[in-house]
Amino acid sequence: MKKLSRAVVATALYALLLLAVYYAHVRFGRVNVVFYAAIADALVAALLAGVLLLAWRYFGVFNGFEKLQLVLIWVLAGYAFAISVPTVIDRSLSFYILEKLEQRGGGIRLADFEDVFTKEYVKEHRLVDVRLTEQLESGTIRIDDGCVRLTARGERLASLSRSFRKHLLPRQRLLMGQYSDDLTDPFRNSKPAADYGCGP
Repeated sequence: MKKLSRAVVATALYALLLLAVYYAHVRFGRVNVVFYAAIADALVAALLAGVLLLAWRYFGVFNGFEKLQLVLIWVLAGYAFAISVPTVIDRSLSFYILEKLEQRGGGIRLADFEDVFTKEYVKEHRLVDVRLTEQLESGTIRIDDGCVRLTARGERLASLSRSFRKHLLPRQRLLMGQYSDDLTDPFRNSKPAADYGCGP
């Protein structure tokens, strides 16, 4: 029971450190990609909490293996935080819809949602800039003479993504009251609005 209560205390300290490191980073530091920065913050907080775990006699009830387990649990919890909180809020179209509804006094006509997405969402969230920055930072694209091109890594990821989408996403997904497999192959009936290719 003593170990359990001290593990809870140590984990609470880690959570406080994580929030403090994350806040300091986003408030005063530079961030290239929200997800990567939040993971780095989680690792820094785990390292700091690990140092406290080793240095503070209060945590002497744990052996070395138990301390290592706690640090690994914190790293996993930090990863869950990074992907579930700042990344979801930063990238989520669902949260955008809720925020946009609130901004517009609580309601928007259903027929106008396509305009909201194409004319407001893309500009307000600098969607193209954000997503291209993320892809550049992850090494999946490069930009040569105004042309965005896949890298070898990007080609592999695109191929894996298309395969997963085609074979492992739901074939009967509810979309506005009807079940459909449209999102297993979204390009199936796609026609480019313009010729925007830039050669081989």
